Order: sequence, then structure tokens, then C-alpha cells
Amino acid sequence: MSADLAIKVEGVSKLYRLGRVGTGSLKHDINRAWHRLRGKEDPFLQVGRVNDRTKRSDSDFVWALQDIDFEVKRGEVLGIIGRNGAGKSTLLKILSKITSPTKGSIHLNGKIASLLEVGTGFHPEMTGRENIFMNGAILGMRKNEIKKKFDEIVEFAGVSAYVDTPVKRYSSGMLVRLGFAVAAHLEPDILVIDEVLAVGDAEFQKKCLGRMKDISINNGRTVLFVSHNMAAVKSLCHRGLLLENGQTRYLGEVQQAVADYLLQGTYSLMQRNFGDDFRFPDFHLRSLGVSASGHDHQKAIDENDAIEINALMDISNEEHDLHMTFMLNNEYGEPLFTFSHARNNLSLKKGENKVTCLLPSGFLNTGTYYLTLSIIRNKREMIFNEKDILVFSVVEGQREIGAWLGKEPGFIRPKFEWFVY
Repeated sequence: MSADLAIKVEGVSKLYRLGRVGTGSLKHDINRAWHRLRGKEDPFLQVGRVNDRTKRSDSDFVWALQDIDFEVKRGEVLGIIGRNGAGKSTLLKILSKITSPTKGSIHLNGKIASLLEVGTGFHPEMTGRENIFMNGAILGMRKNEIKKKFDEIVEFAGVSAYVDTPVKRYSSGMLVRLGFAVAAHLEPDILVIDEVLAVGDAEFQKKCLGRMKDISINNGRTVLFVSHNMAAVKSLCHRGLLLENGQTRYLGEVQQAVADYLLQGTYSLMQRNFGDDFRFPDFHLRSLGVSASGHDHQKAIDENDAIEINALMDISNEEHDLHMTFMLNNEYGEPLFTFSHARNNLSLKKGENKVTCLLPSGFLNTGTYYLTLSIIRNKREMIFNEKDILVFSVVEGQREIGAWLGKEPGFIRPKFEWFVY
């Protein structure tokens, strides 16, 4: 393993049997032991199914992870993302040596500290002070080293008044604050964080993200970060690993990993080619699409993108003045606003028309939007109306560490001019 690598994962797989512990019979246990003694593969590995929790299967065996390969360099922050049940927590438990892989190998360079669940590694009857020293010892720190960091840990966690109180009386937020402070300040070579920051408040999340960035950039340590907050992932991580049904769907540039993840569960109808469906005596609507400006409809639209709406329409009768009018509805079906090129005194001409409307950068908030199209003749007669003709989502964009990483209220994010005298 190269000296510049912190983690190397090769062919890691994890097999579980649903609803049971062990194989369920002495015959199966003996069969597995006999194969293991002869250095042969577990015979039950061949019957495992892919970890798709939405589909029923005849097999009792399921691959929680299957053939996972990746490397992480020293000082790198890797974001691990995916839907619930994709295998993220299983992977981190294997990396943290809480459970062992069924197949494959893991190589770690240095000490690893994990924060996988609220209160992991804390004894409820012990005080915060006692748990700090106990966790430090587990991480391989000497007592004098822990003492030097103690005040800094308590101050970062914000639990000075409760440090001599048993942690069973701590709230979940206080537990996660103390757990993160211990893991981040006792100088592990590899820090593993699994979605626990969702418990903390906004102020603490900013402190944690700033601390993780400092750990990787200034201290050259490695961070594995699991979160469903895509703004935090994009802001903090160098690369992204996207898991789907226990398998690697994408490993590489974090922006693309997040875009692929967000498109997984998003119902979208961003591009439509209509053929002859919308051919009428006056016009033929050939296609309609919405996308991030300068990109095709395969890219997820984030909150910082300008948005293009493009239409291709043939006009066969120039006696009538035709205009396209759009209405944008939110995910609850409520109309937000209407817009039309008629307000710009632009009309459609006879023959082919390529129509583009540009919504400014940062105008729409995150959420799902539905577009209704109407064709108006001579500015007074509606001759065509198609509700929800396009459906698209706006997702979280990249923000600076220390900025608000949650969703702002409302559906639009207008940027007004301000003056201070």
C-alpha cells in the first residue's frame, strides 16, 4: 500500500441472512466450516441477492455490500452518499472494524476514530469528563495528551456546565456535540462521520464542518463523511462515492456524484419530444425542455444555476398572432407566477421557431416545480393548455463553509438591490 494512501478497499462485500442469526441449521454451519477449512469459498455466497429493499426475493441471503473498491489519499475528504439502505453505514462499520467483511480486504494507514451514532462509545453512567478520557484511551491517546486537549474539547462541545454529569442525562444534541468534539480533537489519522451532524443545531453544524475542513487541509488527516445534506457534501468533500443497492454507482468528482444521487429519487420530466401529439392547424409543438443554462437536461439543476426553458414550434398560419404563456406551480399545486414572451412584445413567426426563456441564477429555491403551457391566439383566446407539461427539481447548490446549509423558506430567492446610507 502506497505511503500517500490512508485507506485502500479492495473487493469488499458483506452478506447477511434476513431474519436469522447464523445459517439457521447445524447442517449448514458444518457445511460452511468444512469449506472454510479447505480454503474454499462459502457455499452460501452464491445465493445472495442484490440489496434492493423495494423488491421481494426467494433468497434469504442479501448482499448489503458487493465488490466495493476505492482508495482515499491522506488529507482527502471523501463524501459517501446514497439513499437509505444503500450500504453506507455497513461500509463505515466495516472500516471502523465493528463488523468484518464477508469478502475483500481493507488496509488503513493510521488510527481511525468513528462517530457512527449518537452516543457511540459513551457509557451512560459515566460523566462527560470520564467519557472523554475513556474515549481518548480507546483511540490510543495517553492521559497527558488528553489533558492538554480537555478544555478545548469541552469548549467546542459547549457542555461546560454538564461535564461532571452522567451522559445519560444529556440530550441527543449534547451527546453528538461531545462525541464529535472528542473524535475531532484527539488527532486521529482517519475521522469517520455518519450523518450524526443532523442532530446538532445550525451553529454547531457550521463549527463541525469548519473543523473537518481544518482537519483535512491544515492537519493532513483523512475524513469520510456521510450525509444527506448535499450542500454540506459539495462544500466539504473533494470526491464522492455514490452507493446504490450495496454497489458502487459512481466514484469521482463530488459535483457529479451529488447530481447522480439527486436524480435517483427525483421524479422529473425535463425534456419532451412530442412527435405529432401536439400538431394543430395553426401550430405544431415539436419539443419542450428545461435545463440548467448551458447544460443538457441530464444535469441536475441546482439553486445557483440560471434555468433555460426551450421550445421548438412550427407556425403554419401567420394570420393569427400566437404567444406562449407559462405558469409555474410548486409541489403543492399552488401557482407561483406566469410569464410570457408577449410581455416583451415578441411574437412567433411563420415557419420554425426556437423559443428560449431564461430564469436568472439563484431565482428558484430548492424543490419540485410543475410547468403549465398555454398557447394564446390574438392575445385573448386560449387555444391550447397542457397542465404539468414539464416537471423539474431544483437541488441544493454549493455554499461556503460557515454559510447556512439548510433550506431557506419560500419558493423563490430573488436578489434585490439594497442601499445603505
